[in-house]
Amino acid sequence: MADKVRAHIFVSGLVQGVFFRENTRQEAEKLGIKGWVKNLPDDRVEAVFEGNRNKVEEMIKWVKNGPSPAKVENIDLNWENFQDEFSKFNIVI
Repeated sequence: MADKVRAHIFVSGLVQGVFFRENTRQEAEKLGIKGWVKNLPDDRVEAVFEGNRNKVEEMIKWVKNGPSPAKVENIDLNWENFQDEFSKFNIVI
């Protein structure tokens, strides 16, 4: 069984108004990752990814570029204890 992990990230740059959350949800679903993504008032995007380590790492690599026309400038990444608290991946409004 693969190692289960949880990543909590904050993404800055041009990441709002470019369908970043919807594209993140679609990519997470493709990879079988659970968690959530939301916009923050300071123009960043916050997300939590839970799943197999290799899939979460693949998701983080995707986020570093984001969808076109996003322009990711920085990612703050925190590894946390896997909690298995999600049933799917959601966009939080």
